[in-house]
Amino acid sequence: MHDGLSSLYIAFNGMQRLATGPLADVATEIKRVVDRGQHRPILLFDARTSELLDIDTRGSVEDVALRYASSHGTSAPGDEASAPEASADGPRTRGRPKLGVVAREVTLLPRHWDWLNTQPGGASVALRKLVEEARRANAGRDTARKSREAAYKFMSAIASSLETFEEATRALFAGDRPRDLAPGIRIP
Repeated sequence: MHDGLSSLYIAFNGMQRLATGPLADVATEIKRVVDRGQHRPILLFDARTSELLDIDTRGSVEDVALRYASSHGTSAPGDEASAPEASADGPRTRGRPKLGVVAREVTLLPRHWDWLNTQPGGASVALRKLVEEARRANAGRDTARKSREAAYKFMSAIASSLETFEEATRALFAGDRPRDLAPGIRIP
């Protein structure tokens, strides 16, 4: 999708990394470990967002591989597909659904509506331009914020029981780095 990590998954067996790669590969490795019965809690993360994912390990290793092979290059388990477009026979929706335009409600003060209505192309065009300009201007900050959020999700799932978790969390959100927190734990 954005950075080559969109179809990359990481599994941990307790605090130790178990596997990294496409979902089908990671799921089959999880299945092998589960079948051996030598595992601590196994956590599976989306590498880009640090979202925790659940997988179905029922059946054989081959069953698991087939189940998740179809997920390669598509959404992760639990992701909802985008809303289907209106059929040719169905009612026509407002906006331009083929272009991905979605109608939603926006609440503004009267003076904001007055200004928007004086803009060339009307309120919708003006709002789209403002949003695109803000996205470009804040791209670096948005990326940093999403990265911090992903790091926090990962830290919470993996290390919330460690005695230095709170200090590490404060350091993460304060941008206080690098910092040694405990032997073997360092925020780069």
